[in-house]
Amino acid sequence: MPLHHEFIKTAKKYGKKFAVIDRTLNRKVTYTKALIGALILAKKIKKFKDGFTGVMIPNSAGSHLTTPAVVMAGKVPVMINYSTGAADNCLYAQKKCGFKTIITSRALLEKINCPLVPGMIFLEDMMAGISTKDKISAALKSKLPARMLLKSLPHTAEDDTVVILFTSGSEKEPKAVQLTHRNIASNIRGLKEAGKLTAADSMMSILPLFHVFGHTGNFWLPLVIGMTAVTYANPLDYKKIPGIMREEQTTLIAATPIFLAGYLRNSRPGDFASVRLMISGADKTPKWLLQGYKEKHDINLLEGYGCTETSPVITVNIPEAFRPGSAGRPLPSVRVKIVNINTGRELKHGQEGKILTKGEMVMKGYFDDIEETLLRIRDGWYETGDMGYLDEDGFLWHTGRLKRFVKIGGEMVSLVKTEVELEAVLPEGIDCCVVEVPDFLKGARIIAAVTKAVDRKKIIKQLSARLPAIALPKEFVVIPDLPKMGSGKIDFRTITDMVRRES
Repeated sequence: MPLHHEFIKTAKKYGKKFAVIDRTLNRKVTYTKALIGALILAKKIKKFKDGFTGVMIPNSAGSHLTTPAVVMAGKVPVMINYSTGAADNCLYAQKKCGFKTIITSRALLEKINCPLVPGMIFLEDMMAGISTKDKISAALKSKLPARMLLKSLPHTAEDDTVVILFTSGSEKEPKAVQLTHRNIASNIRGLKEAGKLTAADSMMSILPLFHVFGHTGNFWLPLVIGMTAVTYANPLDYKKIPGIMREEQTTLIAATPIFLAGYLRNSRPGDFASVRLMISGADKTPKWLLQGYKEKHDINLLEGYGCTETSPVITVNIPEAFRPGSAGRPLPSVRVKIVNINTGRELKHGQEGKILTKGEMVMKGYFDDIEETLLRIRDGWYETGDMGYLDEDGFLWHTGRLKRFVKIGGEMVSLVKTEVELEAVLPEGIDCCVVEVPDFLKGARIIAAVTKAVDRKKIIKQLSARLPAIALPKEFVVIPDLPKMGSGKIDFRTITDMVRRES
């Protein structure tokens, strides 16, 4: 069943229960009010000419009403990243997907200092324009039996696109991932079964909805199951969020390692006493973070693994099947196999290779990019671009990325880009290779291997004009003869091992 149909059924079942507790704006919205609000907005959004509608709103009651309203209006929400380069991201999304209207917030634009982009419509203005007639009409409509209410909405099939999310664009321009109702619903079913999730749970929703981790886990998951989503717009407010969780007695939180590290440092004993599941994903979880939560709060931080293209969860640790350091076992109905990099032959337990996955959670495809879609999905198997192995008990161990990009503090950085810019500023006759090594706090840091000693300060100053700070090498290691493979190509794995021993 389409996701917004599930939301309507849930709203009618749990009418008086809070669907959203917005701790940024101090608003509480029951499921009945959420349904009425979504119906009101859907009627207004339905008038937009485009089939796609941009949404750029922080995690809040506003985002939890607007996004389903777009779907209920028969349109596809295109989620736009406002954390970096918001205006450019808006223009890129409009051009890529061919639409004009972007629903956003005036308060958000002011906070991030984003200029007005043609096509922007402010949620504040939409809310202010709601008449008494609109409210009465939506309230009456919400009272209809679910079957009649669903028939009044535009026809939707499970394989219709329910959202477009963008990949990070680490080396190429971002790809527009089309996820269907079936994709996300499959992930929700798997998570519900694996985590024994019920309407009695409450989710600490702090991840932005432009990220698949937040879109599925912090938004659709609670709305479909009937949980209360406790929203807070700024996941970087490390001091505030542990206190909110104590006050609201939330039972679930899913976040990235960098966020969870901040909450651990700023938390007090008892802040997470109500939490029964704490999931870490979107990046490798360091051992010290696992130990920190266990020692300070007696919580087993459960690591998971997934991709935007898989809605997102592929594997996850659960309390009954928990192996620290692994990414957990596949969700029910999800298949994972490891294949040889060169031959594509499936490998045995313990053998490292490319990670492939199959199931209903695999995306419909990249919008307007059939070639890339066919390269990544073959016979239903999605090639993640990551390396790893399965142990004898079915746990996935993620060992690295096949492509040369790295995630630092939650942001994707291209090693190739750093290498190209470094080559441009190095003195003649000096070769280089850029690799990543583990970092205690941010997960990884960039190291440059060079064939001769260089003036580090001078090089970094020059690079600073060409690259963002996050992409600058943190150290320079001299390796006079950079190892090469038989083909003459640089042996990145050997160089990485050498650099790790030196750094």
